[in-house]
Amino acid sequence: MTTAAVVAPSARSARPSPLRTVRDTLVIAERNLIAYVRIPEALFFSSVQPIMFVLLFRYVFGGAIKTTNPGGYVNYLMPGVFVQTVAFGAVGTAIGLAEDLQKGLIERFRSLPMARSAVLAGRTVADLCRNVAVTALITGVGYAVGFRPSHALGFLAAVLLLLLFAYALSWGFAAVGLSAPNSETAQVMSFPLLFPLTFASSAFVPVQSMPGWLQAFAKYQPVSEVIDAVRGLMVGGVPDVSGHVIISVAWAAGFFLVLAPLAVNRYRNRT
Repeated sequence: MTTAAVVAPSARSARPSPLRTVRDTLVIAERNLIAYVRIPEALFFSSVQPIMFVLLFRYVFGGAIKTTNPGGYVNYLMPGVFVQTVAFGAVGTAIGLAEDLQKGLIERFRSLPMARSAVLAGRTVADLCRNVAVTALITGVGYAVGFRPSHALGFLAAVLLLLLFAYALSWGFAAVGLSAPNSETAQVMSFPLLFPLTFASSAFVPVQSMPGWLQAFAKYQPVSEVIDAVRGLMVGGVPDVSGHVIISVAWAAGFFLVLAPLAVNRYRNRT
């Protein structure tokens, strides 16, 4: 009995192997994806907003917004919608973790013989898969309203870039979700962080049309850099596309290196 008492804590404190961590992460990701399938309303409503933005700006505001982008305003618009969609999709990470915490599921996970990092990693991987599905849907909607990428390889590279950026953002919103007492509060906390970045950007109108005091922020903030990189890869018309791509990757890497440890630390303290 004494031996068991000594061995058990050691076994519990042993660090899981990388293979086991990956396996546990995939199990948690599968669990979250099954939840999306069983509650399709969540995926539906996360898709309605970007579709509404496409239709609103394409047919209501588009005629009043002048751009020199190849293919007209619809080709200018769609890259911004793509980036905005995956950025707001990261809010789902905050809402999902806050809901799991509120229901006591996080505590149940902690009691299981599994890698602790799998809870956060599985959630972010599942939300990345959801972003892939929503991106495919918005691509179809964009094509229906006249969006035409210049070439397939550039489009795929742009999609990979915006998914990388969204995945890095998900870790930041994981920290938000673990700081909120419930899912409603997590949503309220998340949107004020994203609204200035997505709307004070080059997503819907050229930065040059904004007031001078706003242009400096709108031009160099991370969402605008990603939008410009995605727009240049998808449809062209953006000077120094490679520079925007490098800066976007740097922003994504920086966010991940800062926000992932922050989320893990918050997870340990909260649970």
